[in-house]
Amino acid sequence: MLLLQEKIKNEGKVLSDYVLKVDSFLNHQIDPELMQKIGKEFARRFATEEITKIVTIESSGIAPAVMAALEMGVKVVFARKRKSLTLHDAYTAKVYSFTKQETNEIVVAKEHLQSSDRVLIIDDFLANGQAALGLVELVQQAGASIAGIGIVIEKSFQEGRSLLEKAGFRVESLAEVVSLTNGTVAFKQEEGALV
Repeated sequence: MLLLQEKIKNEGKVLSDYVLKVDSFLNHQIDPELMQKIGKEFARRFATEEITKIVTIESSGIAPAVMAALEMGVKVVFARKRKSLTLHDAYTAKVYSFTKQETNEIVVAKEHLQSSDRVLIIDDFLANGQAALGLVELVQQAGASIAGIGIVIEKSFQEGRSLLEKAGFRVESLAEVVSLTNGTVAFKQEEGALV
């Protein structure tokens, strides 16, 4: 998505060779028009997969997941990072966050995820793959099938994609960042050229 790449170039801030800050449009303040286009693109890419539910993790995955679900006509389930007093019967997994340098237990109520579901997992970033693998674990605990994993921004110089593909999952990233070196964002293009 060239529109997403332009947004990252114009508003993203490179904080280090591994950290890209996009809180002006994705994970603090949200650009709803961009999210709508992101949702349409995920719906287009997974149109033949017969998705029945989208699963994401709070909070930054919610906006793109909701927009994709709206396009697909399905519901969104988001994994919580803290167990609520009202949540008794749940699937749980542990997820390490590189950005926050902490491990969270993520939780989804069993009533919202069934073995008959065909799930699309959506998240804002793919770096080391830990959030996606945690969501995979929750879906697998429910016995549901996974159609694929949709990522808004992938840092393809980290190991996340290879871990997920090695496990047999289809990964679709809307913007692939190949480098954050020297404070500059470089993208992988469809034909393989860098921008």
